[in-house]
Amino acid sequence: MDFYLIIVISLIVLATADLIVGVSNDAVNFLNSAVGSKAISFKTIMIIASLGVCVGAVFSSGLMEVARKGIFNPDLFYFDEIMVLFMAVMITDIILLDFFNSLGLPTSTTVSIVFELLGAAVAISLIKIYSGEYNTLIDYINIGKASQIILGIFLSIIIAFSVGAVVQYITRLILSFKFRKKPKWVNGIFGALSMTSLTYFILVKGIKGTPFADTKFNFLGGLLLEDFIANHTLLVVTISLVVWISISLILVYFFKNDIYKTIIIVGTFSLALAFAGNDLVNFIGVPIAAWQSFTEWKVSGLSPELFNMSFLSSKVSSPTLILIFAGLVMVVTLWFSKKAKKVLKTSIDLSNQNKVNERFQANFLSDIIVKCFIKISKNVEKFVPEKINLFIAKQFDNSFIENKFEASEDSPAFDNVRASINLTIAAILISLATSYKLPLSTTYVTFMVAMGTSLADKAWGSESASYRVAGVINVICGWFLTAFVAFTICGIIAVVLFYGKLISLSILIILAAILFINNHQKNK
Repeated sequence: MDFYLIIVISLIVLATADLIVGVSNDAVNFLNSAVGSKAISFKTIMIIASLGVCVGAVFSSGLMEVARKGIFNPDLFYFDEIMVLFMAVMITDIILLDFFNSLGLPTSTTVSIVFELLGAAVAISLIKIYSGEYNTLIDYINIGKASQIILGIFLSIIIAFSVGAVVQYITRLILSFKFRKKPKWVNGIFGALSMTSLTYFILVKGIKGTPFADTKFNFLGGLLLEDFIANHTLLVVTISLVVWISISLILVYFFKNDIYKTIIIVGTFSLALAFAGNDLVNFIGVPIAAWQSFTEWKVSGLSPELFNMSFLSSKVSSPTLILIFAGLVMVVTLWFSKKAKKVLKTSIDLSNQNKVNERFQANFLSDIIVKCFIKISKNVEKFVPEKINLFIAKQFDNSFIENKFEASEDSPAFDNVRASINLTIAAILISLATSYKLPLSTTYVTFMVAMGTSLADKAWGSESASYRVAGVINVICGWFLTAFVAFTICGIIAVVLFYGKLISLSILIILAAILFINNHQKNK
């Protein structure tokens, strides 16, 4: 059998495994708030998330972003080189993401795929240069892309954590932990603001990956939906706010609706939809590009070493049936993956309002950070009038909450207000980042917002703070480790495949399968 046909078949099989490990890690992005608050049953949460994933998958345009993001220049590569590059990426991605899933640590599937592509491309480029080609590494690789991703990590950490903490603090000052006793109009207005944010998120981020984004509408003056929203942001937000204020007040006054549950339901659906619509192709894009490369090469009649891959610079779309199949695999994974629950538990435990069995051990750095924050907080309190300090203490008093210090599987990790803020702020930040083309990661934003709101809610008490901070540091270090490991390992695998061909391919696939199966056996 043809070596490159074996690669294509292997990539198709690996794509399913990549979907499983990828969704197992990314599920925390849209399940964290709903599961942690226990505002609705777990079964209902899963149904809502599954619907969001299905809708996102079906309406996704399936544009294979990674082939045209400028990570490498396809014009300077040939078929034999590209196929090795794609194979190295898929093998590395499965091993890496499955490793993080086994540890129960959330990471970014986008960062992993980008740095895998970068690592493999650098390795192949160095081989080409060593063999006598006169191009430099900069000709083959867009170094700025890696810099952009690293910048995105820093921005996501700082912005998401800070905004989450500030907004949660202000919200708690207004609503307190006794938010259900507030006048109905207060809850109605809060619901309207949150729903407006989520609506804007769906319009900006959720529709971005769908065919609607590239369709011109007559009632919008012949503009693309994306362009209309960008040019009339204030109008869109204002109309949405007016509509949601009316709906929210009707719901709370006449239908006695728990607006916070509604926010959590819509927010979970929105993030799941956006995830499937935009990130699904991270898992299936490479195999599809490989298949299309294979068919183009076969038609050309050229040898693998002579067929140029310039066509990859154009948009490569995925067939609808493949998108639907991928969506179904994602849904099944959501329901049955124990590793997804493990990653989810890490995030929820770090933001838990109750006492839990701390998974992470405190370290020197976490102790220093906690002591500094305590000292700063005490110094600030000295300059605040006593009446204001008493008011703040009253608003943050949650002693009346049952089972506060006796956390169990049945007790919520945090209340509906914090869950709503988590979803709303994450949606706003991701929407703004998408609008202004800022490289913010969805995973990093959702996680750090949750950590920021936890800090503001004083979930990190004097006894648990050092452990929680240590946990956050571990997760953040894992993010940078993802980029480094993805780049290094994928580069090594690409070199091994390039020179070892079929023998190396067979060994690596068997090794990946053993590691994958072994990890799953351990996590049963």
